[in-house]
Amino acid sequence: MPPHRPFTLGPMTPQPNPQVGAAVKAADRKHVFHSWSAQELIDPLAVAGAEGSYFWDYEGNRYLDFTSGLVYTNIGYQHPKVVAAIQEQAGKMTTFAPAFAIEARSEAARLIAERTPGDLDKIFFTNGGADAVEHALRMARLHTGRPKVLSAYRSYHGGTQQAINVTGDPRRWASDTGTAGVARFWAPFLYRSRFYAETEEQECERALEHLESTIQFEGPQTIAAIILETIPGTAGIMLPPPGYLAGVRALCDKYGIVFILDEVMAGFGRTGKWFAADLYDVTPDLMTFAKGVNSGYVPLGGVAISSAIAETFAKRPYPGGLTYSGHPLACAAAVATINVMEEEGIVDHAAKLGSEVIEPALRELAERHPSVGEVRGVGMFWALELVRDRATHEPLVPYNAAGEANAPMTAFATAAKAGGLWPFINMNRTHVVPALNITEPEAKEGLAALDAALSVADTHVS
Repeated sequence: MPPHRPFTLGPMTPQPNPQVGAAVKAADRKHVFHSWSAQELIDPLAVAGAEGSYFWDYEGNRYLDFTSGLVYTNIGYQHPKVVAAIQEQAGKMTTFAPAFAIEARSEAARLIAERTPGDLDKIFFTNGGADAVEHALRMARLHTGRPKVLSAYRSYHGGTQQAINVTGDPRRWASDTGTAGVARFWAPFLYRSRFYAETEEQECERALEHLESTIQFEGPQTIAAIILETIPGTAGIMLPPPGYLAGVRALCDKYGIVFILDEVMAGFGRTGKWFAADLYDVTPDLMTFAKGVNSGYVPLGGVAISSAIAETFAKRPYPGGLTYSGHPLACAAAVATINVMEEEGIVDHAAKLGSEVIEPALRELAERHPSVGEVRGVGMFWALELVRDRATHEPLVPYNAAGEANAPMTAFATAAKAGGLWPFINMNRTHVVPALNITEPEAKEGLAALDAALSVADTHVS
């Protein structure tokens, strides 16, 4: 399989500069307040540079990035065509207010709308995924005149007030006032089924029955929207069983509920399709996106809007906006990114490398490592569920573990980094989510390092 990245990798042996690294680290520790962290308990790596699928520190250590940043550098770091597009746009027009028609903004919207499913042809730009979710929820409530939203446990939708309240993992707890008009339900996940299911068909059927009963007991006339990640990302890359999303679509139609799909992480080629919804032949009423839309080079997100919801605001003002909505630099980066992905066949490459290299290798690792309970994913979007006991599915560490309780996962991550691999870790899972244009040799390099690190996880198996 040929490389799909027409630019030179970063230096195989980065030049150490520990003095500069120490200064960067000192300023960070003195002034930067980091997200999701106890500030005195973290030790951020000082990064000197990045290119392609790699980044390196000031000590001369180079890492293969199996995280794509936060699952957003879909075309790798420093792609020259996107860098050049940002530079060109900066020379022409660095910024302009969102009420005007701007070439980069119009072209980005056109390219996105060409790829979204169904009639999602209007694009509202935001600065990222969380505020895209905020506005999608607002649109749904205004469109329906209803106050309530249903969301799933094992989900993540962002860190702003509304987005965090529809999130279904522990990051919500500190900000959950219980007054945000959100009710939750269990989405299907056969490996840890809440429905005592033994097959995908049973899991799908019972999950849909559970969702419909939740709708009925919450009051259909109060529910504005159901929001789901098409494929939940940070929560575990749990692919919905065949028929589930179509079933949710049917329930939304039955009860007049807006169906929102969150494609912030799964979108723009991550699953081997432009959008994960394409895998399931389903079209939502609203779809949120961010991250891969421009590989995170300049912050950008948005909501793709159906014709019915767009019509609601045809003559009625939409009461929302952002100062930097459709920022020219961000939109120019999106235009360049989408064009690069087309020109270099990156979406097809992600599908092929995922099915022919990543998946077989991960399944082979699962056969040899007793700490791997399940492998699941598609395209360049994979998770390994690490367990103490395969028979009982007991997680390698407890749910939401911290400190000493999380020691086995910390040891696994340390071993991966020592082998030159930067892993994605969440609770008892490691995710394999590299750049979509990673080459086959690079992928195999990362998988070999993952293999070695799993031997450390194996030592904690019961």
